[in-house]
Amino acid sequence: MPISDRFRPRRLLALATDSLPARAYLGLVALGVVVLFLAPDSPYAMAPALLTAPLSFLPMVLPFGAGGGAAEVATAVLHGGWLLLCALVNAAAFGALARRPDRAPSARPHSGRTLLAAAVDNWPARVYVAVVAAALGTFLYAVLLSPDPGFAGIWPILAAAPLSFLAAAASAPAEYHSLPWLGTLVFSAGVVLAGLVNAVLIGLLARTVRVRAAGR
Repeated sequence: MPISDRFRPRRLLALATDSLPARAYLGLVALGVVVLFLAPDSPYAMAPALLTAPLSFLPMVLPFGAGGGAAEVATAVLHGGWLLLCALVNAAAFGALARRPDRAPSARPHSGRTLLAAAVDNWPARVYVAVVAAALGTFLYAVLLSPDPGFAGIWPILAAAPLSFLAAAASAPAEYHSLPWLGTLVFSAGVVLAGLVNAVLIGLLARTVRVRAAGR
């Protein structure tokens, strides 16, 4: 009787803890949480959310209110649990990146072409790429065609975080250049690269989980 390929939490936990890069990442997130509690008003308090992006920003687009009393406590507990899950998923992605393929040992592990293919050859990565493309398309429409772009840039930043914050920082000086479109070009290119990095990690995670499921 064939074994089901369903996702199992133990596989995620194993990937998130069985390699040095994954454990180092979890340690960095834990350090960020300590800083959050010690200095909640400092800029470094955003470290846990940035380190667990982009999934950690998903609750920002959901209709959840802070409320008060018991509702506030429940929101804090749910947020903490979600942050932990995001950290495990990201750590598992780093574990998948560090893990050598079990099959075809003569092939070069994680070559450039293989890494890029991981961004499009599985459904989780494709869905993520579609989300980033939709967010970036919304931004470009607002900037190039809408009379009032408002804060449209927040959507691609959240979708392609955390590296998209570097794209925003890099595009800021270009806003004062004599070419007004240069800032938009730099920001869009940075978001594409940031989204590609995330898509590759998602794809490698999906591949590794699938291979482990097939090997059971």
